[in-house]
Amino acid sequence: MKTTYHIYPTPEEVAAAFATFFEKWSSGKNTFTVALSGGSTPKILFEHLAENYRGAIDWQHIHFFWGDERCVPPDNADSNFKMTDKTLFQHINIPKENIHRIRGEADPAAEAERYAAEIQQFVKTENGWPRFDLVILGIGGDGHTASIFPDRMELLTSDKICAVATHPESGQQRISLTGRVIDNAWKVAFLVTGSGKKSVVAEIRERTGAWETYPASHVQAAEDLYWFLDEMAAGH
Repeated sequence: MKTTYHIYPTPEEVAAAFATFFEKWSSGKNTFTVALSGGSTPKILFEHLAENYRGAIDWQHIHFFWGDERCVPPDNADSNFKMTDKTLFQHINIPKENIHRIRGEADPAAEAERYAAEIQQFVKTENGWPRFDLVILGIGGDGHTASIFPDRMELLTSDKICAVATHPESGQQRISLTGRVIDNAWKVAFLVTGSGKKSVVAEIRERTGAWETYPASHVQAAEDLYWFLDEMAAGH
């Protein structure tokens, strides 16, 4: 696995650079499977893709999944699906069957099993696990990624494809991909912006401080691991 850092002055430039990479990675494939992240940085990315790549990318062959979702209805303000639908899907020509949302309104445990089965149906299996072409991740100030929190490190090595997690502060339930699924993706990309993430990014990069307690520290990829950072998140 190769790890590469890409650093840009602003979040908007991070989004623009990643969009270029996304177009390159997704082109020329009969089917391209990607797991999306929520958050402010992906929102900027989705808006950029909608505005600048509406006709430049063949959306017909891309299948969208999510790395995690909050257990709320799809019209709830907290829904990752709602944010993506509003900023990207409503502006591009993509078949509805290519959008594989996590049903946050359903029973969490049952939905984790159902979504795992849907992933297995559409995402090829290699090494005994689904192999996404690309997984996009964010990182929290506590070092969590997807919805794998520091108090649930066992999800990094779970034998499940999807699991139910609980936010340690809000108590909100979420459904998340587990670590082995993330690690099996061809490419994994962290999109991280803002000074609030600077210290955790530095500890992960330099293997110092509390880095071992951060789930994001343990993420790998089958081929390439990327960090797309703005200068505020990258620090020095």
